[in-house]
Amino acid sequence: MSQEYINGYIERARKAQAEFEKMSQEQVDQAVKTIGKVVYDNAEFLAEIAVEETGMGNVPDKIAKNKQKAGIVWNNLRGKKSRGILDTDETTGITRIAKPIGVVAAITPCTNPIVTPMSNAMFALKCGNAIIITPHHKAVKCSTKTVDMINEQLAKQGYPEHLIQILDQHSRENTRNLISSADIVIATGGAGMVTAAYSSGKPALGVGAGNVQCIIDEGYDYKEAVPKIITGRTYDYGIICSGEQSVICPEKDFDAIMDEFEANGGYIVRDPKELQGVRDALFTDGKPNRHSVGQSPEKIAELAGIKIPEGTRIIVAVADGTGQTDLLGGEKMGPVIAAYKYKDLAEGVNIARENLEKDGKGHSVAFHSDSEEHIEYVGKELCVSRFVINQISASSAGGSYFNGLAPTNTLGCGSWGHNSISENLDYKHLMNVSRIARYMPNNHVPSEEELWG
Repeated sequence: MSQEYINGYIERARKAQAEFEKMSQEQVDQAVKTIGKVVYDNAEFLAEIAVEETGMGNVPDKIAKNKQKAGIVWNNLRGKKSRGILDTDETTGITRIAKPIGVVAAITPCTNPIVTPMSNAMFALKCGNAIIITPHHKAVKCSTKTVDMINEQLAKQGYPEHLIQILDQHSRENTRNLISSADIVIATGGAGMVTAAYSSGKPALGVGAGNVQCIIDEGYDYKEAVPKIITGRTYDYGIICSGEQSVICPEKDFDAIMDEFEANGGYIVRDPKELQGVRDALFTDGKPNRHSVGQSPEKIAELAGIKIPEGTRIIVAVADGTGQTDLLGGEKMGPVIAAYKYKDLAEGVNIARENLEKDGKGHSVAFHSDSEEHIEYVGKELCVSRFVINQISASSAGGSYFNGLAPTNTLGCGSWGHNSISENLDYKHLMNVSRIARYMPNNHVPSEEELWG
């Protein structure tokens, strides 16, 4: 029954895609723009129903995320060729022609139940594809409502029905059959689900775990860095994979940096009993405690059995060790950041490396520095796919108006994170490209002496 159910979705998608493929670049771009505009225009409503259903994060941050992601993804896609002849390289004689992949299957998470379906649909349609979404079981209603609202607007503009579909029956069997029946899979979520996508027998684009290490360089103005780090770690109550997870500080400035955290709404935890309470609140048997995921600082403190001042924005836990020995060095799904001190930058980088070995290898590092030499050193030393410099990682590792990373909600982590891409998922990953190779009779053929010298 499951395969028959999924076959219906695939057949409808293929019929829609065949019609859509005939449309012009301008028509395709109008459809893509419409997807983003629906989420932008309905940001408040969609944020509210997402928090209500998932019980994670907070409405103001989700409103900001809905608006920001809709805007930056569309801004990145508009005006870019994705249909027909893309370009011709006069030097090589190669002409590139864009072709659709076909039907995209997208597994989307409860942590980003609005913007991930949105951006995946924008990338898919940009290249002339159809898409079928299977949402997380904790976010079925809000993800489905998002797709329904988008489809309503696409229908008004005369686009083929069923370009964007979302499963209305949810089971592992349905997801398994979907990803083995589509032409390509996008998997955004937990490690088990991503592994399943790579085992589907179809090309798959997955993501790795986040555990963004944030290093403050010696001599950098920590008063500039700390507010950014707090904003990133507390964004949507800490459920963003690109949110800052550890702050690694120069030893001589450590106490002053902790004071700066306190001055900006931080509660510093140094007492061993309180630290254990925070660990117990965040983790159960080494895994995220579902009762604390995406919850407020007050809720985390209640679970930890500690008292925090009114208005506390972030809990700063001075960890006993790296993620190799202390759970606090791993990924934390709440507004809690681990704090470390280093004697020299090499030690700071090693702390980050050990934490990334626990969780988040291949994902992202945030570095606050004025030294190009140090920026390049950190960039060469750590195995992550993106280094965000002097920015809020939570809102910029996935692309921003102020950096050159592709705007997305799906961040590849390379082979380090067991992923097929080490960059941000973009429309180009959902495009087949044909290449016309012309005969170039005047090309230089090197002599044996030139080749082997």
